Amino acid sequence: MEKKIIIKAENGIHARPAGNIVKLASGFKCDITINGINAKSIMGLMSSGISKGDEVIVKTSGVDEEEAMNALLELLNNLD
Repeated sequence: MEKKIIIKAENGIHARPAGNIVKLASGFKCDITINGINAKSIMGLMSSGISKGDEVIVKTSGVDEEEAMNALLELLNNLD
């Protein structure tokens, strides 16, 4: 699955949001990427430079991809 989303978090994806994303993503068996970066890698996400207003592409692939996509979109839409 693939979806585009605009990041609304004031400070983009920094340490705390990256940690929340990794924690959520690690609970799923499928592969999850955000702009091609493994969503289960905190260092990858923290160094991504994703800022407020950026459009990102979220991809999920595997057995629980739909559940993972829904959960990740919910989290990304509610980052602060």
